[in-house]
Amino acid sequence: MASVLSLEEQRKEFLLAQRSIEKGGSPLSFSRDDVLAGYPLYPYIQYQWMVKNLDKTVQIKNFLKYYKDTRYAGLLRHKWQIYLAKHKNWSEYAAQYKKTKNTILQCYYYRAQYNLGAKKQALIGAKKLWVVGQSQPSQCDPVFKVLLKSKYLTQDMLWQRFDSAVTKGKFSVAKYVQGLMSKKDRKVAQLWLNVHSKPSLINNKKLLNNKQAQSGLIFAHGIDRLARKNLEKAIALWDKRKAEFTINQATIRRIEQRLAMSLAYNRDDKAYERLSLLARPDDVAKEWRVRTALRAQNWSGVEESISALSKEYKKKEKWRYWLARAAENIEKPKVAKFIYSNLAEERSFYGYLSAEKLNKEYQLSNNPIQVAPAMYERFKNKKPFLVVAELIAVEKPREAERQWWYAIKRLDKKQILMAAKYAEELNWKQVAIFTLARAKYWDDVAVRFPMAYKTQVHQNAKKQRLNPAIIFGLIRRESAFKVNAYSPVGARGLMQIMPRTGQQIARELKEKWRGKDGLFNPVTNLKYGSYYYKQLLNQFNGHYALAAAAYNAGPHRVNRWLPNDGSLAADIWIETIPFKETRAYVSAVLTYALIYQKQLKKNILSMKDFMRDVLPK
Repeated sequence: MASVLSLEEQRKEFLLAQRSIEKGGSPLSFSRDDVLAGYPLYPYIQYQWMVKNLDKTVQIKNFLKYYKDTRYAGLLRHKWQIYLAKHKNWSEYAAQYKKTKNTILQCYYYRAQYNLGAKKQALIGAKKLWVVGQSQPSQCDPVFKVLLKSKYLTQDMLWQRFDSAVTKGKFSVAKYVQGLMSKKDRKVAQLWLNVHSKPSLINNKKLLNNKQAQSGLIFAHGIDRLARKNLEKAIALWDKRKAEFTINQATIRRIEQRLAMSLAYNRDDKAYERLSLLARPDDVAKEWRVRTALRAQNWSGVEESISALSKEYKKKEKWRYWLARAAENIEKPKVAKFIYSNLAEERSFYGYLSAEKLNKEYQLSNNPIQVAPAMYERFKNKKPFLVVAELIAVEKPREAERQWWYAIKRLDKKQILMAAKYAEELNWKQVAIFTLARAKYWDDVAVRFPMAYKTQVHQNAKKQRLNPAIIFGLIRRESAFKVNAYSPVGARGLMQIMPRTGQQIARELKEKWRGKDGLFNPVTNLKYGSYYYKQLLNQFNGHYALAAAAYNAGPHRVNRWLPNDGSLAADIWIETIPFKETRAYVSAVLTYALIYQKQLKKNILSMKDFMRDVLPK
């Protein structure tokens, strides 16, 4: 039965129901049971009650049946499964189990299988979870205990887990596995642990020789470890002694690539040759072969290395641009011009670099999403999005955002575009940007590059003598305009300021430090972020690309990445930054700045300004 209450009255009843549940009551303890019937958050309030009453099997099954298409069905099923397992209701648990990557739920399922008589299937399944190199949740212990006493535990499994544990640095796990081995194997395992701590031991033929079990793997592990401290010695030892040991081809290929890539990251002249000799390089190694050729400005090597990329990779703008650069430098001007001309039509880093080469205008390619008003209104009134709207109305923004990402999972491309427009209407800048990306639609410039906080940005740009487009570019890359953005390492706010950096800036500006959460204040964050970027710009002699790299990776790293002797073209320097994240970051910030310039209609900066040669240390 539909409720006769207005939407505003239902909201009040919803809040009353929440308070009732918090006190241990029921959401149905009103004057009428149907008081919230039809209200978008009715399933949510039922879910809140049920997670506190997981013994109510009938009600839970009914909820899972009638609200199976809601986000809360999956959340409730998860919590109920944990409850069933803890109470050892294995038959119900097995009936409710759905395939998952959740280790705890998997272990409970194997325990359910074992207790219900399917012992073989349970132990075979448990094997896959046991061999990993880290500790597993305690919920797995009962089925692992049975596995360790069964015929399904093999010596290969012991070595597999030991190897994985040592590689991941999980020594408590490695020691535990060592204790399960035979006396002979324990000695070999101890040698492996000793080599991990002191990799130079692999050069001692008395300690490590080809007559010992696992010696090939121990030698390879030692090379891997030694390469971190003394790459040159590791390469010399590997080349000299690898033929003495029995090492499987997969391990040989892994170590060969590891050594070659380390040379590349260290900008060693020998990297190109080593990468060229790899038997089966992956895509990352193939790309780094191009980069090592670029670093040496070996243009024929660049062309040859690009030709070795996969068909999919060759189509990428990045490698098309570098193919044009190579052609330009090996006297193939027509080829270079043809590629540049095609790329110059793109709104991208390589498109703008190409446009600069041809003295062409940078393309904005703005094509806003077009949606029929009636269709758009119908879309907003779909149940999942009515839930979003109500969660915002009752001041539950985080829950609203979680509901949003659940809701768009089942949408087709056309519907996702409408969702992006709706997110923009809700003033969810970041959500709108990321939603549009789900549809792989890149041409609605207003949605993808909003100009929120325009007044504050211009004020700080004027104060720091910066182009406001640069600040917009930094915000767009750092947080996509999410005020309360928070990174895994602790950076906060619109321009992702680290608390330690923020505290230092406050000291320099002679301001009271308001604590790390003060960085979520957009006024403070924009002031500190603009000030910090200007400091970096000054430190790196006005070089925008170097300052952007320092903003992302730290000035100490950028100083390490500077050329040792002779200047280097900025596009080459950016392409050969060792960190993938920083390479992408620098190219994005500079491109976004030029896009914002066009929106601001102030074309002051150009790629020519950004691409000044990078001078040596």
